[in-house]
Amino acid sequence: MYDMWSYRPGVHDDDTLDIVGFDVEATDGSIGSVDEAQHETGSRCIVVDTGPWIFGSKHVLPAGTVIRIDPQERKVYLARTKDEIKDAPKYDKDTYRDGPYRDALGDYYSRYPTI
Repeated sequence: MYDMWSYRPGVHDDDTLDIVGFDVEATDGSIGSVDEAQHETGSRCIVVDTGPWIFGSKHVLPAGTVIRIDPQERKVYLARTKDEIKDAPKYDKDTYRDGPYRDALGDYYSRYPTI
């Protein structure tokens, strides 16, 4: 099992690369753009603004769901479908950094096979 809260080897080894604003691609199409990126060891994640796709909501994606970052295309590629992301625990700007929310999110995404 991989660490859900760390990037996979070779995906994002350069913490100086700012991925805020990059487009985000699920396995079945575009879902929005990176609104925020957390780089703390053990809790790395991205917050994706889905814009009109899910009525302007935001979603937290653990770093382990990211399979590739392309700096030239300015895109982040995920190992999850749109429906998997849409059905994840809901983002709350006041609690998304708290342990219980992260535990629920980790439990949710760990149900899906790794790619």
